[in-house]
Amino acid sequence: MTVSRLSLLCRDLWALWLLLKAGADEIMHQDIVPLCAADIQDQLKKRFAYLSGGRGQDGSPVITFPDYPAFSEIPDKEFQNVMTYLTSIPSLQDAGIGFILVIDRRRDKWTSVKASVLRIAASFPANLQLVLVLRPTGFFQRTLSDIAFKFNRDDFKMKVPVIMLSSVPDLHGYIDKSQLTEDLGGTLDYCHSRWLCQRTAIESFALMVKHTAQMLQSFGTELAETELPNDVQSTSSVLCAHTEKKDKAKEDLRLALKEGHSVLESLGELQAEGSEPGVNQDQLDNQATVQRLLAQLNETEAAFDEFWAKHQQKLEQCLQLRHFEQGFREVKAILDAVCQKIATFTDIGNSLAHVEHLLRDLASFEEKSGVSVERARALSLDGEQLIENKHYAIDSIRPKCQELRHLCDQFSAEIVRRRGLLSKSLELHRRLETSLKWCDEGIYLLASQPVDKCQSQDGAEAALQEIEKFLETSAENKIQELNTIYKEYESILNQDLMEHVRKVFQKQASMEEVFHRRQASLKKLAARQTRPVQPVAPRPEALSKSPCPSPGIRRGSENSSSEGGALRRGPYRRAKSEMSESRQGRGSAGEEEESLAILRRHVMSELLDTERAYVEELLCVLEGYAAEMDNPLMAHLLSTGLHNKKDVLFGNMEEIYHFHNRIFLRELENYIDCPELVGRCFLERMEDFQIYEKYCQNKPRSESLWRQCSDCPFFQECQRKLDHKLSLDSYLLKPVQRITKYQLLLKEMLKYSKNCEGAEDLQEALSSILGILKAVNDSMHLIAITGYDGNLGDLGKLLMQGSFSVWTDHKRGHTKVKELARFKPMQRHLFLHEKAVLFCKKREENGEGYEKAPSYSYKQSLNMAAVGITENVKGDAKKFEIWYNAREEVYIVQAPTPEIKAAWVNEIRKVLTSQLQACREASQHRALEQSQSLPLPAPTSTSPSRGNSRNLKKLEERKTDPLSLEGYVSSAPLPKPPEKGKASPTSPDKKAKRHEVKSDPTPFGLRGWSKTSHSLEAPEDDGGWSSAEEQVNSSDAEEDGGLGLKKLVPGKYTVVADHEKGGPDALVVRSGDVVELVQQGDEGLWYVRDPTTGKEGWVPASSLSVQLGPSGSAQCLSSSESSPGSAVLSNSSSCSEGRPGPLSDLQG
Repeated sequence: MTVSRLSLLCRDLWALWLLLKAGADEIMHQDIVPLCAADIQDQLKKRFAYLSGGRGQDGSPVITFPDYPAFSEIPDKEFQNVMTYLTSIPSLQDAGIGFILVIDRRRDKWTSVKASVLRIAASFPANLQLVLVLRPTGFFQRTLSDIAFKFNRDDFKMKVPVIMLSSVPDLHGYIDKSQLTEDLGGTLDYCHSRWLCQRTAIESFALMVKHTAQMLQSFGTELAETELPNDVQSTSSVLCAHTEKKDKAKEDLRLALKEGHSVLESLGELQAEGSEPGVNQDQLDNQATVQRLLAQLNETEAAFDEFWAKHQQKLEQCLQLRHFEQGFREVKAILDAVCQKIATFTDIGNSLAHVEHLLRDLASFEEKSGVSVERARALSLDGEQLIENKHYAIDSIRPKCQELRHLCDQFSAEIVRRRGLLSKSLELHRRLETSLKWCDEGIYLLASQPVDKCQSQDGAEAALQEIEKFLETSAENKIQELNTIYKEYESILNQDLMEHVRKVFQKQASMEEVFHRRQASLKKLAARQTRPVQPVAPRPEALSKSPCPSPGIRRGSENSSSEGGALRRGPYRRAKSEMSESRQGRGSAGEEEESLAILRRHVMSELLDTERAYVEELLCVLEGYAAEMDNPLMAHLLSTGLHNKKDVLFGNMEEIYHFHNRIFLRELENYIDCPELVGRCFLERMEDFQIYEKYCQNKPRSESLWRQCSDCPFFQECQRKLDHKLSLDSYLLKPVQRITKYQLLLKEMLKYSKNCEGAEDLQEALSSILGILKAVNDSMHLIAITGYDGNLGDLGKLLMQGSFSVWTDHKRGHTKVKELARFKPMQRHLFLHEKAVLFCKKREENGEGYEKAPSYSYKQSLNMAAVGITENVKGDAKKFEIWYNAREEVYIVQAPTPEIKAAWVNEIRKVLTSQLQACREASQHRALEQSQSLPLPAPTSTSPSRGNSRNLKKLEERKTDPLSLEGYVSSAPLPKPPEKGKASPTSPDKKAKRHEVKSDPTPFGLRGWSKTSHSLEAPEDDGGWSSAEEQVNSSDAEEDGGLGLKKLVPGKYTVVADHEKGGPDALVVRSGDVVELVQQGDEGLWYVRDPTTGKEGWVPASSLSVQLGPSGSAQCLSSSESSPGSAVLSNSSSCSEGRPGPLSDLQG
């Protein structure tokens, strides 16, 4: 159809073109003259011949040769041009009759007449009808001409007769006076200059018409041969170019018509005078010629306009088609992408919040895609309009319109279908949420009913009414039939959702079962009535009338009878009471366990619900913000400060999302039926939680970037699309909030699972989560350290960090500096690593939020291989000492609270103990190598350390950790408790014994333990050792294999490690308990008494830390410059409040 219409249009255009060409040819081939007046204007101005416009009697044109003395001097070329031009002016019809020549030679000589006539006869280019010659008027010349003409008649032989006239009146006999000019005695009005101007104007107009016709012919050929372009730009270019050429052609036509009408008006003035005898035929012919040219020009213009209209319509329709095709390609590509995108929307949601989020996403997607769909519908309407306007390409437009409508309808139908499925899913999840909420309310109701109050009848009735009232709401809240749900929501149910529905139904059923059991129990309690008091019948009369025995006998009998009855009734009543109490106890315990199980399920439900919501929020942030930062359509909204900053703003949130969505959430769901075991899930994935440390370390940078760019239009647009009430920074805080939420949920679960199987796992998981939180918090401080030249990672794991007040005192310091150091303490932030302790100065930064977070300027570091501690300082329970290189440098540290001090001292003790153990193992390894290469010396009874060597040998044979409790408790029976009256360990003759200390290996190169701590105010010539302690020879320690044993100090000790395992004589103690030393035993065991309970027993000496003894000293544990493997636990004098001030190396 399109091809036929296009062919028909082309045929119409070709026919119009032929019509236009024919008109142009007619214009170009008529009135063709060899010469124009403008070309021979100078020759015509000589007026040696002119065409006056007069006619003979038969209509022959008259050419007049006026008297022109220089006629003979006219060049032949000029004469020929004038003759040719004058004979070409009359119409072909008039010229065909023949010309009449009037030769005026009245003032000339005969010789001139003869020459003129012969010249004219020889070169006249047209037909001649008659030649009239006015001979000279002089008598002599006239007579001469008569005689000469008679004798020379043969010389004038021509095709036409030559008549010699003697006078003008004779001329009038041949030509009417009205056809002759005034100089020939006629009345014809003729002005040669006016005639010349008219001829020039007419010929100029004719030439303009000819050029216009040629231009139209060329332009028409170009239009007819133009091929239609295949793209919008080319078609527009062709249409513009053709329009410009058309406008130029129309302008040329307008000028030609204007010129023609101007000429016609000038000729019209003569036509108005045409009724007078002065008007000649040539003037009338000129007017007719101009009118004919104007008519033909108008016809040509009309044909051109019609041809242009068809051609323009064709080009405009082609342009419309190209626009339509281009729009179709663009819209179809967009709709195909939209259909592919919506095909990926297969998720129906796994929670109410998830479904609501999916519905919002669907609405947002529909809104975004609606623009493309509306554009497609508008394009389809444009195509229909083209068809109604009879476009030549109907067959190409109609299928495209149908395809567009189909794609739009398909998109709308799919949106409706998806919305229907999600609405179904939303309805189902609301029902499930309602059921779960109802179950939770029931759980809370059961948990809120105290068992003791339900034992009374009134309490049981009140509880029963609460339960019955709650059960009345089941119809509108619970799921009635599982099969009905499956059938009603069959279109959206997948395996996961069916499993979720089944679990909700099971939870609902189990909750109802619990309610019914509680209801039955409460009904029994409410129906139980107090047994009525029955009257006692009087004793038989026979008994009253019988002889009364003696009072003593009767009383004995009565007593015996009553005692016997009591004996008979006693066991029965006690058994019944015990059975009743047992049943009540079992019932109460069962209900309590049931309530705990309900609470555990509730905590598990909260854990899962919040976990799902957390995953949804992370996904929402990643898709709604992070992914949009890479969207080219949103690039114009991004500020320059956000370019390539996605990793800074969001950190490793994507890694956190994938861990929770793919791993942790799915594993949590496996513990729905056994929530008390959920601690195992945390323990198995505890290493994965380390990803939060990276996120928290990046949080300051993220917060700083957010404050700089929070007003960026990109975030506002994303928030609007997501329909979030809170801005992005609130969601960036979610991971930090989530990692802290876990420990609260684990505490709740542990509270309700103390007697369950997974209680230990829950406790361990809670401790691990708290450890992660501490590590995250410590790392946040650690990254704020500035000025440290080395690598902090080389210092080992960060164990603790905190702010303290610090005094310093150095042996080698200047006296004035030492005096100044006693007044004001320095505020230092300490970082305890496995290999060193760092002293830093805390500096608060200006700004807000994370920018206000403190930074720490590095001041000093102490290698833990040369560090010792004094645990207690006299006068302040919050102070302890850290000293370095055998007390060359002493730092008195004051903690904010005694608890913080105890935690730091304990952690430092562990580090130092681990260093000692590493030295011991190295010494044992060397001793083992020596024993394999050299014979062992025979032991002698005189060795002062024989007993200690024997003890160490026994411990080495056990191959157990001396610090572990099991290392001190063997299968052999414990030593017997000391007998009363024996010597106490505080007796002066009792020798102090040592025991070994062992810990985990450490990479530090240790040189041993120092001997004792000393007071900072002790004189320096004392050697730094306290007078209260005897010095231990380091060679003894080396002989003992590098072991130092704990010295017996009377007084109270603090338990630093739990001790539960052991023999019957072992004392069970907990960390933090205070015990009193009774006696020191063998193999590192001490016999102690618990002053709170009065119990006594054996405990490992390594589990005890000495408190203040009678001498008012404090225990000191150190690692110093002594020989390898040497170790000692000693007492040092306490320090007063006045301490040396800070030295220059620690000052801020």
